[in-house]
Amino acid sequence: MHKRITAIKARQNLGELLEEVYYKNDHFVITRRNKAMAAVIPVEEYERFLAQREQDFAILDEIRAANKDKDPQEVERDVARAIREVRAKKKHHAKSRP
Repeated sequence: MHKRITAIKARQNLGELLEEVYYKNDHFVITRRNKAMAAVIPVEEYERFLAQREQDFAILDEIRAANKDKDPQEVERDVARAIREVRAKKKHHAKSRP
């Protein structure tokens, strides 16, 4: 469950907050003056996030290495064209649905 809690209440109830995160897999967004400042999530979820982030950046590094000799403007044009093609296919597919 996702919950919002003020920084003051989080400080006053840190033990309970940690138990809810650990045992119930709850998520807390800690706010100060109605501005989100931090999130408290289960450590397993955080570790999955870090592992996924590492995988994502490894893929980006591979893409950069494969395109290091390419003109950046040409790459941008290719990406823009690919995006247009995907959007056109989605639009066509959506129109053909009953």
